[in-house]
Amino acid sequence: MSRIVVIGATGHIGTYLIPRLVRAGHEVVAVTRGASEPYLPDSAWRRVERVTIDRTAEEAKGAFGKAIADLQPDIVIDNICFTLDSARQLAEALKGRVRHLLHIGTIWTHGFSEVVPTPEDVTKRPFGEYGVQKAAIEDYLLGLARRDGFPVTILHPGHIVGQGWSPLNPSGHFDDAAFQTIARGQTLALPNFGMETVHHIHADDIAVLLMLAMDNWSVSVGEAFHAVSPGAVTLRGYAEAMYRWFGKEPALSFHSWEDWKAMQTPENAAATWEHIARSPNASIEKGRRLLGYAPRYTSLAAVQESVSWLLGNGKLAL
Repeated sequence: MSRIVVIGATGHIGTYLIPRLVRAGHEVVAVTRGASEPYLPDSAWRRVERVTIDRTAEEAKGAFGKAIADLQPDIVIDNICFTLDSARQLAEALKGRVRHLLHIGTIWTHGFSEVVPTPEDVTKRPFGEYGVQKAAIEDYLLGLARRDGFPVTILHPGHIVGQGWSPLNPSGHFDDAAFQTIARGQTLALPNFGMETVHHIHADDIAVLLMLAMDNWSVSVGEAFHAVSPGAVTLRGYAEAMYRWFGKEPALSFHSWEDWKAMQTPENAAATWEHIARSPNASIEKGRRLLGYAPRYTSLAAVQESVSWLLGNGKLAL
């Protein structure tokens, strides 16, 4: 049994991870700002120590890393680190004090897809503040592992899906109106030829991969792994599958980017561009080979479970 501190414990990943850790017999400390509850109820949360820490405020004082180290963890899982300064403060405080740090990154560290499926070890050329910062964090943490033996593992998730929130839809954004259009058998407009890709991952599969990384410490430390489903989907293929899932015939129209953009809200168009400009298609071969990673959900199965939850809980009106 290990004492495991999970930072950002009530979010997408923590909702599924915390119950798994508890049932595996670990002593779990859930660190949050105290502003939210997990997306799904589970009796396992009654056996979790809850600690409220405002990361932003404590980091501003230079105290966050020490606050985590003072919880005396064997293992720390960091779900919500977004800047190099944030990663550095935590890692410096944990040096020599933990057996394992697991950091949640993103497949956006790759920037544009060049080789597909994209392996973890290609040269990365990220763009956008989020991807650039996450790539800098990866370089820093893996550098610590190589130079100082710092026990870190990085997981790079795709578009995280699960019960309790809206998934990335076939239009490449998060507006549930796309699913409503499909469910009604109406025509869904897609940019270009709909051949750009998105790559989902069910949050529970990330939880499983985290546990595999902990259980296979000797081969996971100092490494980064993609956390994605077995295969990316094109916007067109994704949309057509969802039409059929709703019992409708696919009805799609295709438009140049500029024409399609003019049909959308600025927020939706911006979100779509962020996703399709990268068109991620990530390999999981490394995780399969070293950790035995075998995700339970395909991209479509993960989305369909999420949409079923939205329908069943009155979150998606048809």
